[in-house]
Amino acid sequence: MTDRSKAEPARYFDRELSWLAFNRRVLAQGQDEATPLLERCKFLAITTSNLDEFFMIRVAGVKKQVAAGVSRRNAAGLSPSEQLVRIAGACREMITEQYRCFNEQILPALAAEGVEIIGHEDLAVDQRRRAQRYYRAEVLPILTPMTIDPGHPFPTLINNALYLAIRMDAERSRALRGAALAVIQIPDALGRFVVFRDGGRARLLPIEQLIQMHLAELFAGHEIVEVRPFRLTRDTDMELDEEATEDLLAAIEQKLTQLRLGSAVRLNVAADVSDEMMGMLRADLELTDADIYRVDGLLDLKGLWQIHGLDGLDQLKDTPMEPTAAPGVPVGRDLYEAIRAGDIFLHHPYHSFDPVLDFLQTAAEDPDVLAIKQTLYRTSVGSPVIAALKRAATNGKHVTVLVELKARLDERRNINWARELEQAGADVIYGLVGLKTHCKALLVVRREDGRLQRYVHVATGNYNETTARIYTDIGLLSVRPALVQDVSALFNVITGYSVPPRWQLIEIAPTGLRRRFMRLIEREIRLHTPQRPGMIRAKANSLSDPGIIDALYAASEAGVQIELMIRGICCLRPGVAGLSENITVHSVVDRFLEHSRIYHFHAGGADEVFISSADWMGRNLDRRIETLIPIVDPSVQAQVLEVLESGLADDRKAWVLDADGQYTRCREAAGYRSQVRLYQQARSRSADRRAASAAGATFKPRTNPTGQSTGR
Repeated sequence: MTDRSKAEPARYFDRELSWLAFNRRVLAQGQDEATPLLERCKFLAITTSNLDEFFMIRVAGVKKQVAAGVSRRNAAGLSPSEQLVRIAGACREMITEQYRCFNEQILPALAAEGVEIIGHEDLAVDQRRRAQRYYRAEVLPILTPMTIDPGHPFPTLINNALYLAIRMDAERSRALRGAALAVIQIPDALGRFVVFRDGGRARLLPIEQLIQMHLAELFAGHEIVEVRPFRLTRDTDMELDEEATEDLLAAIEQKLTQLRLGSAVRLNVAADVSDEMMGMLRADLELTDADIYRVDGLLDLKGLWQIHGLDGLDQLKDTPMEPTAAPGVPVGRDLYEAIRAGDIFLHHPYHSFDPVLDFLQTAAEDPDVLAIKQTLYRTSVGSPVIAALKRAATNGKHVTVLVELKARLDERRNINWARELEQAGADVIYGLVGLKTHCKALLVVRREDGRLQRYVHVATGNYNETTARIYTDIGLLSVRPALVQDVSALFNVITGYSVPPRWQLIEIAPTGLRRRFMRLIEREIRLHTPQRPGMIRAKANSLSDPGIIDALYAASEAGVQIELMIRGICCLRPGVAGLSENITVHSVVDRFLEHSRIYHFHAGGADEVFISSADWMGRNLDRRIETLIPIVDPSVQAQVLEVLESGLADDRKAWVLDADGQYTRCREAAGYRSQVRLYQQARSRSADRRAASAAGATFKPRTNPTGQSTGR
């Protein structure tokens, strides 16, 4: 193995800059004129949302290192202060591109399609009257104007909320108490735009423009000289000393309250803000010039989601891809029986998430089901998963739910439904001290023919029926004895804090997953020969762990061919002579978010294939509960390999990483688009299954016996 103690900057890319490169690839989807117009709006909104989270977590963390005087360089050779400089440069460049696209391409294209974003001065007389009625009935009652003077200090601003800053001439104001500055929060509940429909056209008035129309009423007696929108981003990274915490739920609730006062890390403000107003905001918010991002256009492009959701504009969106039934899911037949007949492969969003919900909801009502155990990391608002678990507990099942309270940005929601589950009678566990529980597992224990039968569902993605329509993830329903015994033992480890057993099939982090991956890579090196070349292929969200990267470098140096499909962060430098010349890195960014993790090792021709909840990141391998699941069934293995190979073959929506850290887009006009092809294959197999069912035959999925892709 390569000696990692001699870590040289040339060996690794910086993690934060690599993430920003990923967000540039998301932005590129919005810049691409071949993308339907409203989908372009969606990708600009996602770019903004991603940047918000990046500043709240990653930039905030780097700033804390700088404030603490940390000067140690990271694996890429950058100190925290150097990172901040490079991050700021990359972000400013990205935001400039984003707004150039929005102002010069998106706005004219929307107007040509009858969707126009206007200012309040552009309202027709009738629209102005309607706007005034709406303002007085729906907006004014929830606004709170806040003037700032010696008796009224600068208010606590909500993270990423949209505000108006109002600068007034204190000398010329007729009010009882003159003030130089005031702010108004614009509540999220109002929506980003007020929509005026006129036949087939839509005129959209930004909500801050509506409020600006009526500021004279709100600040009667004040002389208003300037009004500008702004947003403040705060540090929301949660740090807890769990070992010193007796009540984790209460501690997280307290921490969430404290995070409202997290330090400011970024100010977004209109580009034409005056020096006077900027000076007031900067002084009150304790910001430096480096923290200020001036925006030339509509502030907070997340509001473009509202445009994406406008009725009557389906022709400006992607053609819908409705999930289809998975081949192994029965038509008019008992789901338990189907699972007993063989492992069932689910690939969302191409396959419907309904079988997972049906599996859980059936178990909740089935009098023969004795127990249900499940891990929950993130789920949806009004989740049917939570409803089913509550119903199961009410029906007298023994329900155990491991709730991850520290799921970033979902802490409050998880706390709320953890309490709901407890009130329904479920046993709620909050995981192991110092570790996030990120694995996805569901266990159902059922009495059948006088004995207990266990069923499991394991997956790469969350139990969230909403994201299952937009994230690509793999799931497996099984009664395979070794797997159900391992999953049962996993729950005992998590809930009972017991020592992990010797696993029959699976491996888990943090106890053995890193070691397992290292052994798999080392075995590939050992078995590699010119006659039987070694091969490693992987699909993951991120690759940043130096230990894994060094092991892959060693495999490349030994001649092992390595193909990686890494959606986001990739700190490995491919294509470097004598180091990584046998490694290629692809990233597919398309209409669905690539989220499944697949790991394939050639193993001298034996071909071992795994799905996992874990990326190749230090946090996944060392600080989380994760699972690695081997795919044993030959038919399922062929289907999982098809997913991996399809992504690696993409030359329409893929990007290729080079040794200098640059991503080059594959733009073959008539090339292979993996997500479209996988959807077409899913529909074809579903049709085959229906035909076989109608004929009374047993359906067998069509797969290439070699596991190779079935062609372009």
